[in-house]
Amino acid sequence: MAGLLAPYGPGSSRERAVLGWSLAFAGIILLLDQITKVLVEREFLLHESRPVIPGFFSLTFVRNYGAAWSLFSGHGWFLLLVAAAVTAASIYYFRYLTEGYPERCFAIFVILGGVAGNSIDRIWRGAVVDFFDVHYYNLWHWPVFNIADIAICTGVGLFLLSTLLRKSRSAATEPAAERR
Repeated sequence: MAGLLAPYGPGSSRERAVLGWSLAFAGIILLLDQITKVLVEREFLLHESRPVIPGFFSLTFVRNYGAAWSLFSGHGWFLLLVAAAVTAASIYYFRYLTEGYPERCFAIFVILGGVAGNSIDRIWRGAVVDFFDVHYYNLWHWPVFNIADIAICTGVGLFLLSTLLRKSRSAATEPAAERR
């Protein structure tokens, strides 16, 4: 397992392999996200809810015209611009952000797969399709979400965890006199 998480160097065959696997996984996330959304749109009426675990988890078809928790609702083009900026910055600063750590590469691609899934919704559907509904009977509801949202949150969590648990490679290789 330690070999899988070993850092890689820029331009190495290991970097290409990590990039390839990360890109493939992001593609799978995007495909799964879009397939599930098409199925929900085809099989559910808007706002229809079907219990999976009664009192706790349902599949509920809703349209979100904003971001998480419906923030910026009705500003889909602004959210698309933010998504484009995040994608461009992630690509431009990719090596700086990952520092050669495979889990950071994976995390960034997972985030970008989720961003792409929700962006496709904003462009083609005019709103993001959400359907996972976690709740406690009718007393409490978490905002309804989708596979792209799970990917974004998981990727951010993995990236933060890696950042907290791993030393910065640039700081570790910097001479002591330069760090002062």
